Amino acid sequence: MARRNFFTPLIDENPVTLQILGICSALAVTTSMTTALTMSLALTVVLMASSGIISAMRRHIPAQIRLILQITIIASLVIVTDLILQAFAFEISKRLSIFVSLVVTNCLVLGRAEAFAMQNPVGRSILDGLGNGLGYSLILLIVGFVRELLGLGTLFGWAILPTVDSGGWYQPLGVMLLAPSAFVVLGLLIWAIRVWRPVQVEPDEYPLAEARR
Repeated sequence: MARRNFFTPLIDENPVTLQILGICSALAVTTSMTTALTMSLALTVVLMASSGIISAMRRHIPAQIRLILQITIIASLVIVTDLILQAFAFEISKRLSIFVSLVVTNCLVLGRAEAFAMQNPVGRSILDGLGNGLGYSLILLIVGFVRELLGLGTLFGWAILPTVDSGGWYQPLGVMLLAPSAFVVLGLLIWAIRVWRPVQVEPDEYPLAEARR
């Protein structure tokens, strides 16, 4: 069961590609691998910590105020994470802008707290948070890899494809640094995963209408 909590969110129940959660940050911070990795680490840490804390307190949380308390715990962890980034990685923190703070509103974090941590012990909740955080991180890093490589010819700021400006052959695709390109890359990634794993394809909502055509 513990292995399932860890490995299932990576592909089979990935929070981004299957549940379509947390895509705002997946689209906004993936112009470079550095920002994608930093955002991934921040969300994973917050997700694990919030799941563990909420699970430990679950028997003492009145049902009427559980959502308010969950959001308060998540917001406190996000503030601490944001302050740590500002103290030790100020340049990256500036590049991430408000998106670290918006982890508070990320459906993935609150969703795992409500759907899993409130019903399971601390150990399993932390493992579930780690698995979902890694699943989220995997998608961010793939999208960031494609966008930075094609958009700038670099990875983590290091030149990979010699650009025309530096005397090379590669002309960077500026469109890959625009927000719509993230939709395209993410859409192609979801398509590829569902071709590989057809079980993830949603059933036809209107089978009778299609049959009549």
